[in-house]
Amino acid sequence: MAEGWSRFALRFAQYYQSKSRSDIWTPPRLRNREWMFMPWGDRAVDRHRGFSTVDELLAYLQQRGPHSCFHSTAYYDRPSERVMNDKGWKGADLIFDLDGDHLPGVSDADFPAMIEKIQEQAWALWSGFLEPEFGIDAANAQFSFSGHRGFHIHIRDSELMTLDSNARREIVSYIRGEGLDISAVLSGKSSGWQNRIEVGTESVLDKLNKINSRTKDSNLLLNEFHDILNHKSAGKRKKSKSVGKKRIQSLAEMAANEERIERIQGDHKLQVFGKDTPIFWELVKGDESVVLGTAGETDENVTVDIKRVIRWIGSLHGKCGLRVTEIPFERLDPDGSNPFDPLSEAIALGGGIDARITLLRDDVTARIGSVEINGSTGDVFTVNDSMATFLCLKGWASIISE
Repeated sequence: MAEGWSRFALRFAQYYQSKSRSDIWTPPRLRNREWMFMPWGDRAVDRHRGFSTVDELLAYLQQRGPHSCFHSTAYYDRPSERVMNDKGWKGADLIFDLDGDHLPGVSDADFPAMIEKIQEQAWALWSGFLEPEFGIDAANAQFSFSGHRGFHIHIRDSELMTLDSNARREIVSYIRGEGLDISAVLSGKSSGWQNRIEVGTESVLDKLNKINSRTKDSNLLLNEFHDILNHKSAGKRKKSKSVGKKRIQSLAEMAANEERIERIQGDHKLQVFGKDTPIFWELVKGDESVVLGTAGETDENVTVDIKRVIRWIGSLHGKCGLRVTEIPFERLDPDGSNPFDPLSEAIALGGGIDARITLLRDDVTARIGSVEINGSTGDVFTVNDSMATFLCLKGWASIISE
């Protein structure tokens, strides 16, 4: 937890105390949800909470002013039971968690760029997979900014509610392209992944050409491919041997051969890159799949976990001070006419006095509202209250005492 947290704990408390019951959104079937709260300081997490009314929830918030708030994705007969098996599981929402921390080739130190990329991923997940291939209706979906590094998609469809972990894992595997047989897909009937492979092949070849040509983007693309092949995008700790950057550069050199390119475009079964042909197809799948977040420190995906908790929409995120905010469906597309801007619209704490801060991390780029800073360790800035809260709670800066 960030140093000097007591200053921000007070701000959080004031935020919740300013709310009335009409300001509080609650998930459907409130009585069947388990709630979990993280307090400030080193106190233990408070979980296995249950609320019957909005008033009970609001009273808790105003008395405690928690660091972070979560509710279960599952529905239970007895959500307050402390033993999971005693709760009486009835079903769970289907949740997709997209976390910018898992994006290949992206540094979270450039926060605006990371948010822009993960927002593109959220739209790609919906428009490329969930709606067209799984037939999910937007009326059964809720979209939200997580308050920090990503986006959540909540699917509340009665036909999907009782899916077990294995069925949910199949959905995740399909979206990630895990175990995908390229030859079988390309020789089979028209499908979403068939189209993605065709598009991804051209995209990867273009990027390999830029890597080989040493363009200004070559290092970024090299890092992106390195992360894809070493499973950053899958959020897993694999035991398989890692693929080094020299091997990717060697693949880029081979991809510069026009004869090889013509052959692989004409027949995807050919091993035109020798032993590195499987690496090429892994890059194609990684280029066209969607990055799904993992469940904390485990390898279990958020979507797969049927007894998980998710950040409550309307709460403040204790790691940066931004609000977990619902996104209207028509504003999810980052290239739409009125795209949602989380770094402006999720600001909840402001109006306080400006503060002098010193950066504690190198190569930081941050934007909150119209305020943007770029700097490295030791740089000093005078920033508004919202930016100071963001930087300090992230541990990227500390306030200079007057």
